Formats: sequence, C-alpha cells, structure tokens
Amino acid sequence: MEVSTVEWLPSSSPVGLLEQPDPNYPVPEPPRLLAAYRAMVVGRRFDAQATTLTKQGRLAVYPSSRGQEACQVGAALSIGAQDWLFPTYRDSVALVTRGIDPVEVLTLLRGDWHCGYDVPSTRTAPQCTPLATQTLHAVGLAHGEARKGSGAVALALIGDGATSEGDFHEALNFAAVFRAPVVFLVQNNGYAISVPLAKQSVAPSLAHKGIGYGVRSEQVDGNDAAAVLSVLDAAVAHARSGAGPFLVEAHTYRMEAHTNADDAGRYRSADEVEQWRQRDPIDRLERHLRAAGHLDDAAVERIAAEAEEFAAQVRSRMQAEPTADPAELFRHVYAEPTPQLREQLAQLQAEQEAL
Repeated sequence: MEVSTVEWLPSSSPVGLLEQPDPNYPVPEPPRLLAAYRAMVVGRRFDAQATTLTKQGRLAVYPSSRGQEACQVGAALSIGAQDWLFPTYRDSVALVTRGIDPVEVLTLLRGDWHCGYDVPSTRTAPQCTPLATQTLHAVGLAHGEARKGSGAVALALIGDGATSEGDFHEALNFAAVFRAPVVFLVQNNGYAISVPLAKQSVAPSLAHKGIGYGVRSEQVDGNDAAAVLSVLDAAVAHARSGAGPFLVEAHTYRMEAHTNADDAGRYRSADEVEQWRQRDPIDRLERHLRAAGHLDDAAVERIAAEAEEFAAQVRSRMQAEPTADPAELFRHVYAEPTPQLREQLAQLQAEQEAL
C-alpha cells in the first residue's frame, strides 16, 4: 500500500532526546552513547590540533567542525562497514570516527594531489569541496548497490549552503524515482560561509525540501547526540529496507570560522556564538551520562587523556616532511600514457638526473 507523503513530513520542531523523550525515537543504549561521547571528545581534540597545524604551515587550509561533533560522530556511527560515506571538506571528524588514519584524512588539506586514503577499502568517498556534487555520486552508487542486492546504504553529508545547489535537487529527484538506498544529512550550521540561512531559503525547514520529491524527511537537534543517532538509525533502516531515500536536517552551529582564512566576526555576533556555546553537544551528552550514572570523573579524565595522546600522535606524524615523487604527476592521467606524456616524463627524469 502506498504511504501518504503527509506521513513523511518532518516533525514540527527538531527532534531532541537528551532533555525529554520522543515517542517516535528511542534513546540509544548507554554503551552506544558512551562510544559517541568518546568519539566526540577525541574528534574535537583532533579538530583543534588540525587548526593549529594550519598556523604552523603544515596544512594549506582546515575547515573546523567544532560544535558539529554530534552530527559528525552520529553519521559515522549510524552506518556499518558495508555502507558508504560521502563527506564534504568539513567532515574530517566523521572520517576519523569511521576509523580512517587521521594523517591520511589530512592529506588533501595538506595540499597533496589525492585524497589520502584508499576509497574502495574504506568505502569512503574523497572529501568533496564543490558543493553538493557528492550527493549525485552517493545516489548513483546507492542505486548500483541496490541493483546488486548488496544491502549497502550510502550516507551523504552536506551543509545548508549545498541545498541551494542544483545538484542537490537532482540527487533528491533521482534518488526518489529509483528508490535508491541513500540518506542525506544536511548539517545546517546557520551559514553558507557568510550567508545566513534566511538569505538562502524561506522553507519551513530544509527538511521540508525533500517532500516535494517524495523523499521521507526529518529534522533533528544536531547538538543532541542521542537524537542524531536515533534519527539517523531510523533513516538508515528506512533506506536499507528498500523504502527509498531519507533526508535529515540537523540544526547545529559552526563555532569557528568557515576556514582558517575566514573572519566570522564580520557576519555574526559574539552573543550569537555564546548562545550556541551553551548548547555544546559534548557538554550536553556528558551531563546526561553523568546524571544516569554511566560516566564519572575518572572516565572523563581517561577519555580526555586518550584524546590528548591521539592529538600528540597526529602532531608528531604531521611534522615529518612528505616525500614527493614528481613522476607521479604522469602516472594516473591516462590508463595508457600518450606519446606527449612519455616525452614530458623523459624530460623531467633527465632534468632530475642532471641535478
């Protein structure tokens, strides 16, 4: 029986679980929340270390996701090893949570020519800089997995600015028509660089954009880790069951500038930032776990120490100068090098030998 699209409308307000229950979404079990807390603490420390590396000249650029840890970690923990993740340039913490080597995660941002990690074995697409192009890649891959009957789901991470791009709408339409097993997670952090949401859309919510395409949609408090996990669990289960795509809008906030090259003070106030600081996702989850008796001072200190050690290892490894082989420039242009490329490679090698 066909399901009315009215039943697929998002909640009238973002789903939250830490402060009050929601009959439609169960609170994840304590071990899962503890794993999310640990990943968020480690992820934030990694994020801070990466930001410092830009100041030391070890990274060309770094887009911080401080404040968005619940979305980053929730995305990585909601899918399995058989599923695919399609990240943006701001989703380094999600990749670290997925288990990818942090130095490989930073390779692209270091200025190397490739994404750093092995895409097929990690089932994680390269971090995408052009807005929304990875949504089409995610839909195509998900459709292919469905045709193979693999049971795999694709999860595409995007920002609020990407919902203004044509690729996003094409992806929603294709996914709906072909019932592709794909989940779109929109991390609505309030700004597309300096453009506030009010100048991007007048829709009731970004989640409502899915309804016009026949895509089930939901909105969630993106700073409530329990709610993000629960809603994404439902979205992934929906997609995996063959019911089609699912769009989730997470309401969150980017605490730092767009990148290290941005001055966020030019377009938002300190009072606004402070208001969101009071809704810090790590602090909220920590309070919940402490109140429930699942977290104490010793555990908090142990996880913080683990995060410091993780950051120290990243810092140490990133201090080593990468070795570059100029011949790599020619290796992957064509499957079979052209005569011109062979000639250029020979010229390069001759110049190197002459040094």
